[in-house]
Amino acid sequence: MKSENLEVLKNGGVGVVLTDTIFGLVGQALKPETVERLYRIKGRAEKKPFIILISDIKDLGLFNVEITESQRSKLDLWWPGPVSVILAAEMNKFNYLHRGNYTLSFRIPAKSELLDIIKEVGPLVAPSANPQGFLPPQTIIDARRYFGNSVDFYEETSDVPSSDPSTLVKLSGNGNYEVLRLGGNFKF
Repeated sequence: MKSENLEVLKNGGVGVVLTDTIFGLVGQALKPETVERLYRIKGRAEKKPFIILISDIKDLGLFNVEITESQRSKLDLWWPGPVSVILAAEMNKFNYLHRGNYTLSFRIPAKSELLDIIKEVGPLVAPSANPQGFLPPQTIIDARRYFGNSVDFYEETSDVPSSDPSTLVKLSGNGNYEVLRLGGNFKF
């Protein structure tokens, strides 16, 4: 990532980057004002939480999310990779993220460049880079058409996004799971 774009993220700005799956609209997850700005830019339904990209399973502790050994064994199988996992998050402190649902969705991406960004900036909320109800962009040009000057930067790339978002799984404390959305890059 360009150093100036990295600084924008560190200072609470938002941008469009290619994640390990599709283009994402990203900003710091631990900055409530950044998260609220992303909701406005995306036009996201207020009660629909964003996926949070983390760099290590220990980052769950930043959100006061505790996992069982059964959950840990599943996460060790699925991460890093294109699987976003919904876990219980009962702290009111993070209401701006869980939106009253008391769950949060996390993913550790497999893309090393993205992990380096997360390690430097901190966890990122990363919804798909499209307004609600529109298809995810296939290029940065498509993303610019959607958002224009409402975001702080667009990270140029020659890489091509996956055609599918991440698989979305709800994981209970006993290790049982329910697949809510099956992405194209993951097999159970």
